[in-house]
Amino acid sequence: MSDKRVTLSIEKGIATVTLNRADKHNALDMAMFEGIAATIRQLKRVVGLRVVIVQGAGESFCSGLDVKSVMSNRRNGFRLLWKWWPTQANLAQQVTIGWRQLKVPVIMVLHGNCWGGGMQIALGGDFRVAAPDTSLSIMEAKWGLIPDMGGTVALSELVSVDHAMKLAMTARPFSAANALELRLVTKVTDSPMTYAQQLANQLIERSPDTNRLIKRMYHDIWCSKVGKILAKETWNQWKILLGKNQKVAVKNALSNEKRDFF
Repeated sequence: MSDKRVTLSIEKGIATVTLNRADKHNALDMAMFEGIAATIRQLKRVVGLRVVIVQGAGESFCSGLDVKSVMSNRRNGFRLLWKWWPTQANLAQQVTIGWRQLKVPVIMVLHGNCWGGGMQIALGGDFRVAAPDTSLSIMEAKWGLIPDMGGTVALSELVSVDHAMKLAMTARPFSAANALELRLVTKVTDSPMTYAQQLANQLIERSPDTNRLIKRMYHDIWCSKVGKILAKETWNQWKILLGKNQKVAVKNALSNEKRDFF
């Protein structure tokens, strides 16, 4: 059980998903990407599911991409970005968009570092509850990359374009209090899991059909161009990665970073 990248437990219709790579601050290697995507597929088949809570084991929710692991094999980039149709979600996007595609509310419980890919995953939830010491960042631009995991969909719902560009272009970490001010998190509390469980219990008091239709309707109204966003993310990331000068810049930025993950 301890070697599983993602664990799942379900009790009384409430599923708890745990990113389970605490020794690496739940950094995203290929096994983590595949584990999250597989867990989402499993949840889609659960009869009687009412709410999903997603948390991270250890000191952080998710500190982003495990650079050393993912970049050690050139085929990994292709596996993450490949898709049969432009408007579909590739593997990198499935770990974010997949939560939105579930027919039940999804609550993200954030603490520690929530950077890069971790921030993208958090944006896939319908609600985000953060501990006061949570550090958040849309960090991809620090390495010459663009955010390409589907989090742009939620950003377009939550914040104005100038704030979204500032967060993505500067790649600077910001506090939970700042995230609340920007409306990127729903609640900041000393006990985020307790709050998430209380919210889950409130949600299951309502009709599951009502919750399902509200979720779908509101997401469709707030962001009606999901496929277009997914296509643009992937297309522009390929342009970055295939550009000769940019490839060198990205490689140098990654090799100069002391951490193995972001």
